[in-house]
Amino acid sequence: MRWLVGWSSTAAGAVATGSAGATGYDGETVHPVGSQLLWGDPDPLWAVGDWRPDEVRVVKADDQTRMAVLGLCGASDEQLRVGLLAARGGALRHLTAWPGSYTAVVKVGRRVTVCGDLAGARPVFHTPWAGGTAYATAALPLADLIEANLDFGHLAALLAAPDVPAALHDSTPYAGVHRIPPGHALILRAGAREIAGYEPVASLAVAAPPADPDRAVDGVRDALIEAVRARMAAPRHVPDLDPGPVPGMGPAERRAARGMPVPGIGADLSGGPASSTLALLAAGLPGMPGTLLGHGTGAGERLLAVTFNDLAVPGHEAELERAGALAANPRLHHVVVTGGEEVLPYAALDGPLTDEPGPSLVTAARHRARFASGSADHFIGYGARQVLDAHPARLADLLMDRKRRHLVRPVAALAKADGSVLVPARVYGAARRLARTPYRTGLDVLAARLMDRRLDEPQGAVGAFLAALTWARPGPAARWLTGEALAEVSVRLQGATHRSGVGPGQRPGDYRARAALARHAADLRVLEQAAEIRSQRLHAPFLDNQVVRACRALPETLRVQPGARADILRTVLKGAGVTDLPPGWGAPSQAPTAAAARTGLRVASEPLLELFDSPLLAEAGLIEARVVRQALRGAVAGEPLPLDGLADLISLELWLRRLLSRRGTCWTGTPARARAVPGGIVRPRGAVESVRGIGSGRG
Repeated sequence: MRWLVGWSSTAAGAVATGSAGATGYDGETVHPVGSQLLWGDPDPLWAVGDWRPDEVRVVKADDQTRMAVLGLCGASDEQLRVGLLAARGGALRHLTAWPGSYTAVVKVGRRVTVCGDLAGARPVFHTPWAGGTAYATAALPLADLIEANLDFGHLAALLAAPDVPAALHDSTPYAGVHRIPPGHALILRAGAREIAGYEPVASLAVAAPPADPDRAVDGVRDALIEAVRARMAAPRHVPDLDPGPVPGMGPAERRAARGMPVPGIGADLSGGPASSTLALLAAGLPGMPGTLLGHGTGAGERLLAVTFNDLAVPGHEAELERAGALAANPRLHHVVVTGGEEVLPYAALDGPLTDEPGPSLVTAARHRARFASGSADHFIGYGARQVLDAHPARLADLLMDRKRRHLVRPVAALAKADGSVLVPARVYGAARRLARTPYRTGLDVLAARLMDRRLDEPQGAVGAFLAALTWARPGPAARWLTGEALAEVSVRLQGATHRSGVGPGQRPGDYRARAALARHAADLRVLEQAAEIRSQRLHAPFLDNQVVRACRALPETLRVQPGARADILRTVLKGAGVTDLPPGWGAPSQAPTAAAARTGLRVASEPLLELFDSPLLAEAGLIEARVVRQALRGAVAGEPLPLDGLADLISLELWLRRLLSRRGTCWTGTPARARAVPGGIVRPRGAVESVRGIGSGRG
């Protein structure tokens, strides 16, 4: 893991006089383990972890004005200096408009500004500490700093309503540690904090001007090419030297077995439109696209393309065939990674502790097997579906804009797939109800459903589509929570209706799409930490700020059409000079992810049942162990249960066990300081009453 951490105190005298750390509650001087100091007191800042030299850049205008940019940023040093001077006057948005994925921290006198990203893949956290505010790009270091207990209300909301920002609000799994929303910046002035948005908010009173589809797609193409070019222009990295041969293994097998990526740049090539778009764009840019001459496979200037072939679950044949056809490009070097039952979901229940829990914990071994054969810098297509596709709730947005005729094609495609003539009327009625339902009413309805345990959802594709035509809906794991846990989340939602937030100022479809993107980005962050390969960086250009902005500029009338994502990416590739795509490219993926999950549950049924013999989730009062064990047996037997809900439960249980079994802390110089959750699972009495005050909002 890599993060940055710093703080701002109420007064300059509250911090230590040197640059080694700051004075805590008991007068001790603290500083993070394994850190490099970017600037010292007052208001110090550290970079922690295995940052590459080119990933940490500090520019300075004078003794009182400086900026640190951590991550991959495509701006030149001169652009950074110009940006710093503009930020001195209070401008923020331009700090987030450079190509790449990075975090910018600006210090002007005693004012410190930390910019989060639009998707939520690079979040910012904060907590009150030592008379001021500490901040970081990871929650666990702050939890260690304040010896935080678990936030049981947040854990309940993760299971009961993970797609509802109002239920999670600004909380994290650690009590007292808060998250700033995507598209916002944390501003600290001598310890006092403020959270400010840097994106313009659309008005419900005035309709947005009609967007030109062709110009919007051109914007997506330009943003994607710039995002890929920023990675290609960065310094190439060669992992640690290979310590020597192993009998019976070639260089590539030896690297994979030792967890060493291939030098240079590579990409996933699943056969789907997202990964293949990135691979073809990277391979088509001028210059050396991939591996380095004299290192690795000897492929020279070819881009390494990695395809995963699941031998345990059939059904990927069409995608594999398309991947093979794409890999015929002479600038690509194709590697197929095979995996059997040892990389099924739930096959490996051990792993590293991640900053937060996420469903990706149960599939980390599956992804690690693919990443281990990848490059030191590896492109992945994550996020394309969330930024390009239309959430079902966007149909309500079209009705609000009086664009009914654009509902014809998506509703007709849904009716054709279902085979029922009643589908158009049902979908139109649900979209019309959503368009007329206020945001607060939507939250009240969900709160009542949770309190009354009305959690059954319609079955089938049409049922799932209709269920998504709401402001908020229960999560798939809600059916297995205790009544007290559901009541906690219900109270949080009722408190949210009395708190101003981003929901009321947005259309329902746009609101639901942003929430889905934030959840996906958070889970990708968990996956990066759980499946991390030493010396490797994963790059998801679809989650870059400029790409997200370009995709948000796409008109809704274009998004909702069947096959829109593939059509947009095909146009992007055509504009970049790539026209020779295999037949069937961009077809809806039939990858049997549900079959893989069910097979993994069956293969790992005994360890999973043992996991829930005495689960920590039951000790926390969130579930009853007997109920979950019964659900696991039912899923193994083939009952139609929501498998993603079981993944949420299992991943949260695994994360809690790893958290409580960890040793050490993120801070040094504090012999008496304990780590986060020092007392284990200690659930406060009256937990439902304790969350009634959430309506007041903290931070």
